[in-house]
Amino acid sequence: MIAIVLNGEAKEIAAGQSILDLVLSLNLPSDRLAVEHNLKIVKRDQWNGQRLQDGDKVEIVQFVGGGSAGIG
Repeated sequence: MIAIVLNGEAKEIAAGQSILDLVLSLNLPSDRLAVEHNLKIVKRDQWNGQRLQDGDKVEIVQFVGGGSAGIG
């Protein structure tokens, strides 16, 4: 196990996990996410190749659609 900081909170994950593994383990819709790894945005096509290491900082932001009809 390794320790990372995920969205400001300590989290233990299995060693060798990629960003994609982390996203999948969180059951998040990957098509609506932005991921920052150690202060750098990681493109979706690089998630599988980006391995997480002890002490890494990860921020995951989920885009939420919505709005209200009749505005304007």
